[in-house]
Amino acid sequence: MSARERYNQLSTGRTQFLNKAVECSELTLPYLIQDDNATRINHRSFQTPWQSVGAKAVVTLAAKLMLALLPPQTTFFKLQVRDDKLGTDFDPRVRSELDLSFSKMERMVMDYIAASSDRVVVHQALKHLIVGGNSLLFMGKNGLKNFPLNRYVVNRDGNGNILEIVTKELISRRVLGEDLLNTIEPEPNRVNDSTTGSDDDDVEVYTCVKSDEKSGRWIWYQEVFDKIIPASRSTAPKNASPWLPLRFNTVDGEDYGRGRVEEFMGDLKSLEGLSQALVEGSAAAAKVVFLVSPSSTTKPKTIAEAGNGAIVQGRPEDVAVIQVGKTADFTTAANLAQQIEKRLGDAFLVLSVRQSERTTAEEVRLTQMELEQQLGGLFSLLTVEFLIPYLNRTLLVLTRTNQLPKLPKEMVRPTIVAGINALGRGQDRESLTAFITTIAQTLGPEALMQYINADEAIKRLAAAQGIDVLNLVKTQEQMAQEAQQAQQQQVAGSLVDQAGQIAGTPMMDPSKNPDGFNDMSNMIGDQMAASAEAAQQPPMEE
Repeated sequence: MSARERYNQLSTGRTQFLNKAVECSELTLPYLIQDDNATRINHRSFQTPWQSVGAKAVVTLAAKLMLALLPPQTTFFKLQVRDDKLGTDFDPRVRSELDLSFSKMERMVMDYIAASSDRVVVHQALKHLIVGGNSLLFMGKNGLKNFPLNRYVVNRDGNGNILEIVTKELISRRVLGEDLLNTIEPEPNRVNDSTTGSDDDDVEVYTCVKSDEKSGRWIWYQEVFDKIIPASRSTAPKNASPWLPLRFNTVDGEDYGRGRVEEFMGDLKSLEGLSQALVEGSAAAAKVVFLVSPSSTTKPKTIAEAGNGAIVQGRPEDVAVIQVGKTADFTTAANLAQQIEKRLGDAFLVLSVRQSERTTAEEVRLTQMELEQQLGGLFSLLTVEFLIPYLNRTLLVLTRTNQLPKLPKEMVRPTIVAGINALGRGQDRESLTAFITTIAQTLGPEALMQYINADEAIKRLAAAQGIDVLNLVKTQEQMAQEAQQAQQQQVAGSLVDQAGQIAGTPMMDPSKNPDGFNDMSNMIGDQMAASAEAAQQPPMEE
């Protein structure tokens, strides 16, 4: 079976998901997802929704997910040595050196990602996930590429693992080259077939991705006119595939995911209908039409041609204005639309602060945290299906290009610290801060200094904030050395003061008492040497 035939065969199971994704896109971002055959129509016009709440909700949620998954200031992963592989006699100083080296490698990876256009493509893919629930990313040599749902089909097993992916692209003949097209001639009965391309300049290129169980690798190739393109075959390791099929929500037994917009389709449809009714009704209510009694002496032409402030002859009861009289109905519709808009804002993490004079920053922060906790399950799914494969593929590419040293997999394990883990760190920070504050307020600062280990509290707060404490927070050895130096300086200063006081006595005058001066000088020197030796010795253990 050719890739084109396999694509058409698998597309039947994608129809219901694609139709629902197109319907969700029409209520939010109409340009985002189109029908499989609609893209063949050039200069297609999209119907603009009557409300912009759906578009704002999708863009806001995509931006927040983007910052949570790929934070711009910190790394979304950490390279750590496995504790079960370390011996009992492992030197902690070597662990610190390894952490410092791993920190440099993490910065190199983040610099590589920042220099590419991956964030732009990931943001676009997140919008596809929110609206349609599905997106396919390909990590090529020129960066990431996003495939919308109408351009690929997938086949999964019962556990949700990918078995097969087939993509369809429209590529210009000039890009493929006439030499390649001359070697792959289409069959005579397929030249005029409407399924072979959108127009004379474009041809359909199918990419077939399969999982080879024997070799444990991914294999893919491309076809044009049902013939494999030469030199298009490629392979990748099982755990570092460049093909990343993403889903927003998973349903057992379904090959495709469900989007966030589909979960709140009822509110979006209701808001769309109310918005249309309010807009059209307001336009009708804003229209001004004067009625003139047919039996009156006032002529309609006189009223129409009268300027502002003009004086004309007539009676007020002969002229009336048409009124819609639907103010109460408009108020009911507007209140319901406002309630629906608030529900959608909460569902898509659009922060709405309570309008009050007593609204504090703590209330705003707690509201924001409560909204973010609603997407804990989504963070977990995106961590498994996006961050881990994306990191593995990036590390493989950098290792092959000798930009990173090869890491032993049995010793070093990359750990994701973004998404749900960052949300967990935020909860740990809040709990730790509340615990320390409660002790200080209940028992007093003396009890806080007596019972709380400041060094451990600083480390836990830094870990909750995602900050590397290496060379930032002083160690116990550094603090002991600084205390020892301060003690030596204090002892030396006190001896100098004593020497200055003794020097002012008559006994210390060399001209009057040379023997006493020499004895006192020797005594001061002995005291300074003894004090210095005592300061250098380690403290005695109790």
